[in-house]
Amino acid sequence: MARVATFDSPLMLGFDRFERMLEQIAKSSNDGYPPYNIEQTGEHGLRITLAVAGFSMDDLNVTIENNQLVIQGKQDDGGEGRVFLHRGIAARQFVKTFVLAEGIETLDATLESGLLHIDLERPVPEVLRRTIKIKDADKAGEQTRVIDATAEKV
Repeated sequence: MARVATFDSPLMLGFDRFERMLEQIAKSSNDGYPPYNIEQTGEHGLRITLAVAGFSMDDLNVTIENNQLVIQGKQDDGGEGRVFLHRGIAARQFVKTFVLAEGIETLDATLESGLLHIDLERPVPEVLRRTIKIKDADKAGEQTRVIDATAEKV
């Protein structure tokens, strides 16, 4: 895959991790199954809802892997010994992956009426401000020595 030109800029330092995440998103399946919603549930809350009709709790697996929320559904189609005159309900396996931003926490997952709800929280980032002391390069090699509480240059 070609590199994203934005991250080649010399002004974008340390964003190689974001570039890898964008590559992961591009590689993930664009399959629309199962359908899902993403909603904001509060000032800092998010909820992902997947329509997983026909899946039981034992058929579903939710994990976090390297800042990725991975939802898997594995279902036994139960087709052995059954004769279908029409089969419109597919027993389909799926893997749905969502890339999570740094700091997003997964609170819980609930299965209700064929809908899998996954609640997330986006904590408020702290504003960090630091002043960097500028040193004089001409005096960087000089050392000071204390003699009788007075400083002198060496």
